[in-house]
Amino acid sequence: MILDAKNLIIGRFASVVAKRALLGEEIIILNSDLAVFTGKKEDILRKYKAQANRGEPFHGPFLPKRPHLLLKRIIRGMIPYKRERGRQAFKRVKCYISIPEEFKDKKLETIEKADITKRHNLRYMNLQELCSLLKHAVY
Repeated sequence: MILDAKNLIIGRFASVVAKRALLGEEIIILNSDLAVFTGKKEDILRKYKAQANRGEPFHGPFLPKRPHLLLKRIIRGMIPYKRERGRQAFKRVKCYISIPEEFKDKKLETIEKADITKRHNLRYMNLQELCSLLKHAVY
């Protein structure tokens, strides 16, 4: 299954992806940098800065600062990745920042219940913007 993450709410989207991966489907996620978080930008940034500052520099937890890796980390949190079933499911999930050449002419699917355009008056921030702010943040 090839999914387009453009304008999809990350939590709703990731839960569907996790369920399908656990059921054995091969999932490819394109445009992962255009997925969105809902809420105030300050609150979202504060949460992820606190997560990045947690622990010690050489012992983690390590938070990825690239959009496709951060999305994959969010999906990992919804899968029991420490067990064999979860590890196999996590290997079936692939994330890409834009649309690679090999997927240009393929039919892309989306998840309607996770679409941000169906919601009214929501504040949101896309994953690319969050990652760029995390890269340039002073810790």
